[in-house]
Parts: sequence; structure tokens; C-alpha cells
Amino acid sequence: MILAGETDGLESRKLSSGVVIVVACGTIGLIALFITARRGLTEWPFALAFGLLVAVGEMVQFRVDRSRNRAPIATSAALGYMMLRGPALQVPPDLAQIVAVTGIATLLGILPRAVAGLGWDLVISSRRVLSVACAAAVFTLITPDSLSWNGSWTHALPLASTMLLAVLSAGIVDAVVGAGQTTERYNRPFPAALRDELVVMGRIGMAMAISGVLLAAGTSLLGLWAPPLVIVPLLLTQFAFRRFAAAQRTYRATVRSMARSTEIAGFSSPGQNARTASLAVALGNDLGLRPDRMEALEYAALLSGVGQLALADPSPGGASLLRNREERQRAAEIGASVIERSGVLDHVAEIVRHSNDPYRHGRANNSQIPVESGIVNVALAYEQLVGEGTGQSPDKAMESIGLGIGAEYDPVVVESLRRVVGRGFRF
Repeated sequence: MILAGETDGLESRKLSSGVVIVVACGTIGLIALFITARRGLTEWPFALAFGLLVAVGEMVQFRVDRSRNRAPIATSAALGYMMLRGPALQVPPDLAQIVAVTGIATLLGILPRAVAGLGWDLVISSRRVLSVACAAAVFTLITPDSLSWNGSWTHALPLASTMLLAVLSAGIVDAVVGAGQTTERYNRPFPAALRDELVVMGRIGMAMAISGVLLAAGTSLLGLWAPPLVIVPLLLTQFAFRRFAAAQRTYRATVRSMARSTEIAGFSSPGQNARTASLAVALGNDLGLRPDRMEALEYAALLSGVGQLALADPSPGGASLLRNREERQRAAEIGASVIERSGVLDHVAEIVRHSNDPYRHGRANNSQIPVESGIVNVALAYEQLVGEGTGQSPDKAMESIGLGIGAEYDPVVVESLRRVVGRGFRF
């Protein structure tokens, strides 16, 4: 999740980790290129074909979940190239050549995007190269030179096993690096960040890995006739992912437009919903919520004030805390009903419905109430105490919220707020 309230300190730490990854990738790539230049390029038609696939895959990379870009064609092609073993080629590529071809092709794929002004991320592309290098190292170490696709089961089964082990190592390395970056950027607990990365690897990464194995096996047996047969399904899959990403962007834009309706009507101050959402997301990251719950939390924070449109008059400056308990809970119930009518935001509606419940009479006695409701409650209270035009300092706001611990506010969420504010979160 992208936070609107990231501080300069967090940004500088993000850049430093990216620099380390890019420098490591560049260093390994230059060493591999030097070694390959000295030894000479072997089986250049295969190097050219797979390098072209990697470059094209990088050129058509895309985002699905707002957290990182995806390049399934590039990833599958690079993994396939490093696992070539069979009668179609006399000399399989060595480790240095694999890294050199992958690195150069990746740069050639990024260059057109940079020139055209399209989105690209050198850090993520460098991570792909490093993960392929790791997989190639594992595959080279555990696969005997005599093992190839020769038509016998005695070779096929061990070779397929070593291929799967190699791509699994690539996925694990990338997941660990990605979890470290997420922890650094968003202060998510490392175990939660690693869990999320491994889930993504299981859903998307393994599909690309299996495609790489099929690409390597087919090319090793059939030669360069095989890549088109494997890449066409990947192209269709990529097209489907891009359609899904476009639908998600439209979905988010619609939610944000609904959230701005309360500002237009004067029921909340300008930017109040966005500020509340940014803090809610920061709290969700700190508590290690899963990505799907994080998205629901962000939407719920943005839409938490929709129910106020049914009230007789707006709160001064959007300060719903000035309303009595009955009005606030009635507004939450109305807002939840409005959200439910969309037909696709039922999980968000449930969060909004309980977003004004006092902790003592709500979640403390009913574990079915989602913790996200408590997060929205605390985030909204802090925003109204510290946000634009209120004049309260973070320390004073924390003191006011602290008075409601255990009665009005969830102690776990308040403690999370202390950590987030202590790390320098500002609207």
C-alpha cells in the first residue's frame, strides 16, 4: 500500500535500500559480462532469442496491486534460459552468460519505457535479475553436466526436480528481499511482510516459474520452435492481468469520488478523508494486516463519513467527534447501508458500520467486529484533533486519545498509533 503520509526520513531509507539492490545487480552484471566477453558467447541464437523475450517482457511490464510492477514474460524467459539442457543445443549457457544476457536484455527493455515516459522501476527490475542469478547458481551447483533432456525418465525426473528447486530458490530470495524493502518503507513487521510476499509468490510467481520450466524443457527438446508455443499463453495471461489492473484503477477512482462527496457537501474538511485513510493505512501496516484487508481498510477510511450526508446539518469543519454518540452511530449505520448497495463492498460496509462503536461495548465483547473498525475510529479521531485547521500538536492529541483507551478506543490500535506517530508520521 502506498502511504500519503510518508516522511522524508522514510523516503531516504527507501532510496538507500534501492541503491544497494541496484549497485549489487550492476556489480554482478558487469562481472558476468566481463567473464562472458573473455570466454565468448555460446549458442548465440538461443541467447539472442531469450534476450529478446526478456527485453520485450520488460517493455510491457505492468502493475496489478500498486506495490510493484510485474513482468511475467521477462521472468519466465530469463528462468527458461538459465535451465536449458538438451539435444537442441550443444553447450548450455553458463552462470556468467545467463546473468550477462539477462542483465543486458533487462536494460534494453527498460530503456524504451524511460524514453517514452512510461512507468518503470529499476529496483524491481534489478531484483528480477538478482533472483534469476540466484536460481542459475543453484541450478548450476545441483545439476550434473551429464543431466539433460534425452528422452529417459532417469534424466527427466531429476532434471525437473532441480529446475523446480532452482525457481523456488529464486522466488524465496525475491520474497525475502521484497519483505525487507516493505518493512523498511512502510514499517510493516517483517514476518507479515514475508508472509505477503510468499503468498504473492505462490499465486503469481509459481505460475511464471512453471512457464519458465516448460519453456526450458520445450526449447531444450524442440529448439527455437518452442518459445512461441509457451509465450502465447503468457501474452493472453498478461492481457487479462492488465484488464484487471485497469478495472482496479477505475474501482479506486470511484471510491475516492464517493469520499469527496462529503467534502463537497461540507460534512468534512477538504482532504479529511484522504488524511484519515493515509493514517489508517499506516496503522494497518504497523499491525501487519494482509493486503486484502489493507485495501478494505483504506476504502472504509475514505468512506467512513458517507453516512453524515443523511444528517440534518454538517459538523463544523467536519468534526464528527462533536456529535453525540447516537448521531455518530446512526451515521455509521447509514453509511454502511449506502456502501452495501454497491454490491461489491460488503466487507468495507461492515468496517464502516462499527467504526464509531466504543471499544468497551464493541470489539472488547465481540471478536466478530473487525479490528479495522477500531483503526478507522482511532485514525478519524486523531485526524480531527491534529488535521488541517485544528491546531493541536501530536502530543496533545495522543494525550486526548489516551484518555479513551479501553473505553472508546482499542488499546492495541492506540499503541500502534503511538509507534506510528513516534516514527514521525505527519499529515
